[in-house]
Amino acid sequence: MADPAVELEVGDRVVRISNPDRVYFPARGETKLDLANYYLAVSDGVVRALRDRPCMLHRFPTGVSGEKVHQKRLPRGAPDWVQTVRIHFPRWNRTADELCVQHPADVIWAVQMSTVEFHPWNSRRADTEKPDEWRIDLDPMPEARYADVRRVAHVAHEVLDELGATGWPKTSGGKGMHVYVRIAPDHGFADVRRAAHAFAREVGRRCGLVDLTWWRKDRAPKSIFVDYNQNTRDHTIRCAYSVNGVPEAVVSTPIRWDEVDDAEPRDFTIATVPRRFAELGDLHAGIDDHEFLIDELLEWADRDAREGEAPPDEEAQDLDG
Repeated sequence: MADPAVELEVGDRVVRISNPDRVYFPARGETKLDLANYYLAVSDGVVRALRDRPCMLHRFPTGVSGEKVHQKRLPRGAPDWVQTVRIHFPRWNRTADELCVQHPADVIWAVQMSTVEFHPWNSRRADTEKPDEWRIDLDPMPEARYADVRRVAHVAHEVLDELGATGWPKTSGGKGMHVYVRIAPDHGFADVRRAAHAFAREVGRRCGLVDLTWWRKDRAPKSIFVDYNQNTRDHTIRCAYSVNGVPEAVVSTPIRWDEVDDAEPRDFTIATVPRRFAELGDLHAGIDDHEFLIDELLEWADRDAREGEAPPDEEAQDLDG
């Protein structure tokens, strides 16, 4: 017999959570209701990270030990207050109406629909083809240590400072680290990716740990890939405060630059982040106040091309699913 549903008051809305006692995270036994309460505790931060962005949902209908569903299209049965944005995928001439979060209740409704992870675009619905977020993804290869990720993060921070760009770091929820930079939505995905590649190349010039080889299997096993491809159209990564669908319920958590050397990613979980959020607030709260123009990075890309450096490899720009 299914557990009786509970109703959660979320601002001026009510969201019904069915099967609230279903265990979603077996490491500590946290349930679907625990997940909903976690997202309520960090609602200001997660809504800020998701607001107005097309969002892919990673759903786990029976918990994270079961099947994982990658869902672009809004699940059926959404209340009339849940908003969407229509995305066109030219390769297949298809469209998808993706969740476009406006309110904490939208997040909790997505949890009711078994969503654990939120993967937003780096553009907003006002113009989904013009990103306003440049994403730096420090992706360690299998034999790299987290200490190596930290070293590359400091080099990236150094380059950002020289550019006059404000970087907002967070743990990835996995083995890497992300740094977000708010940018003016003046360029398309191809230019933002080209700028991100020029930045990654400069970080690589300063740090021998970086390997920008295209194919993962060809990279040095102890290297860090500064993944400029996360700025490709329809490529998404966990947003700030998104839970990772692993048994330990690890959270992709904003950190300060002075925490990089000491913060342990596995310590940030749905059991620990609410207290941190209550004490520190959203460490990414000021991101919209620090907009960066990528023109200098595009000049770096042009300079590199003149000097014979290869441009970033081409990649499919319009994934569908």
